[in-house]
Amino acid sequence: MNVKQLSEHIVKPVLMALGMFSGEAFLLLLGTAAQESGGFNFIRQLGNGPALGLWQMEPATHDDIVENYLRYRPELASKVMELAGVTEFHSRYLLINLAYACAFARLHYRRVKEAIPLSLDGQARYWKDHYNTHQGKGHPQEFIDNYQRYVAGQL
Repeated sequence: MNVKQLSEHIVKPVLMALGMFSGEAFLLLLGTAAQESGGFNFIRQLGNGPALGLWQMEPATHDDIVENYLRYRPELASKVMELAGVTEFHSRYLLINLAYACAFARLHYRRVKEAIPLSLDGQARYWKDHYNTHQGKGHPQEFIDNYQRYVAGQL
């Protein structure tokens, strides 16, 4: 996948449409996709796991965002549907709709109380703590390596 096109045609426009653009959020979402998708290679979790899309979000996480975040923010819910071109929320869209998957990854991070760090090291720890979690197999150094390998030289 061409990271420059992904950043210009999906990530930045989605963040702008949601009113959630910042340089930190932009880079964190690209780093998360690089890490979670194995270098922008996989849209389904390997080993028959439940995670879907470039950002490898599990349906349960998707559903929690819908039920416990978007349900109480109808204007934001409408923005997500409009920018993704959908009329309902369903986790299957994480797999087939890049704008939808990107929006949900951003919403997942938006629910975190602490600000997104500026540094790559900080973002790697933020990803581990809030996206991959202590139960996940990923490590912050992998995030850094994948960001440098797949994102940094492409923008």
